[in-house]
Amino acid sequence: MSEETAEVPAGLRAVADLDLKGALEAVLMVVDEPATEERLAKLLERPKRQIADALRELADEYTVQGRGFELRFVAGGWRYYTRAAYAPAVERLVLDGQTARLTQAALETLAVVAYRQPVSRSRVSAVRGVNCDGVMRTLLQRGLVEEAGTEPETGAILYRTTNYFLERMGLRGLDELPELAPFLPEAEAIEAETQEGVPSFDPDAPDAPGVEDADD
Repeated sequence: MSEETAEVPAGLRAVADLDLKGALEAVLMVVDEPATEERLAKLLERPKRQIADALRELADEYTVQGRGFELRFVAGGWRYYTRAAYAPAVERLVLDGQTARLTQAALETLAVVAYRQPVSRSRVSAVRGVNCDGVMRTLLQRGLVEEAGTEPETGAILYRTTNYFLERMGLRGLDELPELAPFLPEAEAIEAETQEGVPSFDPDAPDAPGVEDADD
């Protein structure tokens, strides 16, 4: 056995010899976030095109077979999801008073961030007409939004949605968000009316008042 061969673990040498579809199923069964084709190609030592073709073939096979799960491309990667047709069975397990759902206030705040990102807390508060500090903390804790730098004019922290948000919404990217055009005039009118009358609720902005969140 040559020195070069001895340095490579036997397990890694065998990866390229594994059945590709079986290897993909095994890896995707344990990932905790969507896996990109690039990452899978590196892990399984196969060309990216071969990985992409195998993933789509698996997805089609699951659909034709009517399996209770499906393989979907979401948030830039691939992951297993339960098929919508079998939602009633899953709900019996996870929705029997055990799931903490987002409040209406949290959903509204998340929508403002999604369509206006990157956006500061004070701007979100202006759009909604109510302090959103507590709600933003909840969204941060849930991993649905994250910090995205600071606003040059005020130094306030800006926020944007995360890949986890895309994953939970079943979107490949933000360009798949529904069009806001039919509601935009009304939304902008509300913001224009409230922005002057609503004080800055952004705790990250200088001299921000300590106001408790009305939605928290």
